Amino acid sequence: MNSLAEDKEQKQGKADREERAERAEKGEKRPSARKVKDRWRAKEWYKVFAPEMFGGEQIGETLTADPSLLQGRVISVALQDITGDFSKMHIKLNLRINRVAGFDAYTEFVGHDLTSDYIRRLTRRKHSKMDGVFEAHTKDGYKLKVKPMAITEKRIQTSQQKAIRHLMDNVVATAARTQTLGELVRDVLSGDMAKNIFKECKPVYPIRKIEIRRTQIFEFPEPSEAPPPAAPGQPGEGGAAPAPAVPPEGGAAPAAPLAPAAGEGAPPAPEAPQPQVPEREMPKEEKHAKDLSGEEE
Repeated sequence: MNSLAEDKEQKQGKADREERAERAEKGEKRPSARKVKDRWRAKEWYKVFAPEMFGGEQIGETLTADPSLLQGRVISVALQDITGDFSKMHIKLNLRINRVAGFDAYTEFVGHDLTSDYIRRLTRRKHSKMDGVFEAHTKDGYKLKVKPMAITEKRIQTSQQKAIRHLMDNVVATAARTQTLGELVRDVLSGDMAKNIFKECKPVYPIRKIEIRRTQIFEFPEPSEAPPPAAPGQPGEGGAAPAPAVPPEGGAAPAAPLAPAAGEGAPPAPEAPQPQVPEREMPKEEKHAKDLSGEEE
């Protein structure tokens, strides 16, 4: 066994020597090991700022090697981290990066969620839980889905659940139709919309808890395109008519140009034709009297 191993090593060594000699004759160098590129060293940290409706403060940082890759990245942050209110720690905001300037990334609001553990704590046995999914159109052109959740004191019938969902839909549609996106988001996160739904649904059956568990914007308004302004001094849409000439201070207004007099190189004005008055037809009695007077003479 030892002799077989030694023969194998010798053959391998001989093959290696022949390969090195052949490479040396051709002038080739020994292939170097492949370099592993460290991708983390090429990345940079970018500051992420909240939308203007939440104060526009810095909420964190993100890492990327290419700023164009940040466009459309969605970041989840707790509402407590922005407002400092500990009672809002179960609300997560979904913010999408829509603009990058230097090493600053600016975001826009695209929705919110409630944490799963908070929803599980609200759910109990022998209670009815109703979820609704309603589309809402805001006053400023945003379209979003609002998903409220209602929990009753006890189990209720299907007809009662249907009535409660119908009332929730009416409250959501009315609130969105009369408010902008910022006002609607403020009502959802502060709990005002949940209170309004609670008041409307309470006569149907005693309600234990109302929550807006999720919102999601699925359509943004198109940016308005302003018409191009007209050239200054040119009348038209958006342009002003040229202003009349203003006389110098203390001077008289420029007089209107006079028409050339007759005989000074200007052709005489044509005479206006005289209107022809039709002769009045004489009555028969006057004509007969005139004839008699002529005969007497």
